Amino acid sequence: MKSKQLANVLIKMLGLSVCLYAIPSCVTGILFALSSTMSKADITVIRVFSSAVGAGVQAIIGIMIICKSQKIADMMFKTDDE
Repeated sequence: MKSKQLANVLIKMLGLSVCLYAIPSCVTGILFALSSTMSKADITVIRVFSSAVGAGVQAIIGIMIICKSQKIADMMFKTDDE
């Protein structure tokens, strides 16, 4: 396996890992919303919204890393001869 191919695979794994890290933060936000009391409704909405937005941004970054892995590997190993 050439270094560009290995880098491509490793970058895709990094992107998948970033996507997987978005899942717990989304679940945590939902569980926090369900466990909070009704008197703190405004704080709960803000926390759930910020958690969901954070998880969404993290998932989008992971997907972009996966989609652009070939270009990133090419950029890293421009001088590699095939």
